[in-house]
Amino acid sequence: MSENKNNYCLILAGGKGKRLWPCSREDCPKQFMDFFSTGKTLIQDTYERMRKFIPAENVYVSTNKDYAHLVEEQLPEIPKEHILSEPIFRNTAPSVAWAAYRIAHVAPESKARLVVVPSDQAVFNEDAFKDNVLEGLDFVGNNDSFLTMGVKPTRPEPGYGYIQKGEATSEGNVFKVKSFTEKPDREFAKVFMNSGEFYWNTGLFLSNVNYLGECLRDIFPIGAGMLNESVGKEYSIEKELEMVEKMFPACPNLSIDYGILDKNDRVCVMRCDFGWADLGMWHSIYESMSKVEGDNVVISSRVIMDNSKGNIVKLPDDHMGIINGLDGYIVAEKGNVLLICKKEDSSALIRKYINEVQVKYGEEFI
Repeated sequence: MSENKNNYCLILAGGKGKRLWPCSREDCPKQFMDFFSTGKTLIQDTYERMRKFIPAENVYVSTNKDYAHLVEEQLPEIPKEHILSEPIFRNTAPSVAWAAYRIAHVAPESKARLVVVPSDQAVFNEDAFKDNVLEGLDFVGNNDSFLTMGVKPTRPEPGYGYIQKGEATSEGNVFKVKSFTEKPDREFAKVFMNSGEFYWNTGLFLSNVNYLGECLRDIFPIGAGMLNESVGKEYSIEKELEMVEKMFPACPNLSIDYGILDKNDRVCVMRCDFGWADLGMWHSIYESMSKVEGDNVVISSRVIMDNSKGNIVKLPDDHMGIINGLDGYIVAEKGNVLLICKKEDSSALIRKYINEVQVKYGEEFI
């Protein structure tokens, strides 16, 4: 199958990865780590996955200026002008707004269709993933719609977003979105899973660039509208970068989920079957990985587990761990930090510990 030159990809790689602390650290977040000792980092995995069906010249990476050198080192195939290096940490809506603006100007005559993909996901069936994404790109190429990719829940996971499907569209696997719920408590997650009407929000979003620009101008004037007004018709990448440097700090800390999913009546969800896991949280990694004796998950670590069950362990390569009598914990160590923490819904606890460590002991442990 020949590559469609109108298909573009934006890889989101600007997060600090705090939910996987202490292994993910501010100077090298999880997306730039060979977390599973496979020989490839998470962003390299993502790039290779997308390059199987997106033209190389149409792949962009959004990151923070602090991490641009890591993108350059790990993805040397990507031209520097395709690395959208943000001057300040913001959420995903400003990132997508900038990418849509860039693509609209470098390919003004094309009918560009964009897939936005996080850099920290596991995909278990790459052939199905390719088919689903290409089908989704065709859908948004023919319809002014904002499409999200949904997968059937396999457990009542409170750390994920949930999308309720509404009425079917003319496409068999695409439905209008009835509601969107971000990180419900566990009881609601059980109700959602048992209803059969809800899908996990994978964080993959698709739209044609013209319609995406319209949506962003309506709900996000600083991110899209002001750039359009300021740069004007005499476009150049240099002028664009000047405007981004000047105005990006004024952008609200807004996710694309809340910016568009909650505020647009032309949002659809595609029912996908490629097998998926968010690698951004300890307990979601635990749920998605194969278990050893005692239902423990040991990630490229040398350990002896004795009378212990339901734990996830990741230690430095040159360390040995002996764990006795532990049930349902995270045991993670990197550099100067060791974390031993209850696994269940750990994200809030880890945020709390990061804040406490930062206040008491400073940035060197973050």
